[in-house]
Amino acid sequence: MASGWGINGNKGRCYDFWVDFSECMSRCRQPSDCALLREDYMECLHHSKEFQRRNRIYKEEQRQIRAAARKAKEEAEGAPAVAAQH
Repeated sequence: MASGWGINGNKGRCYDFWVDFSECMSRCRQPSDCALLREDYMECLHHSKEFQRRNRIYKEEQRQIRAAARKAKEEAEGAPAVAAQH
């Protein structure tokens, strides 16, 4: 990882992020100055923001599917009742 070598012998996928973060840490006064670079590096390693976004998208899709099914069911139940009244 920090060595720069990936699993297949190439440069690691997060190595560039590590270099940026490491350079920042070596020249900054406070570690908080490099918080955004650290966040980028950690996201590259763990993909936590990506997974959170995917989960939110999935939950919204499921909500929309349930809402459409509920609406279709209500319309199907309501249609015969309206026809019976005429």
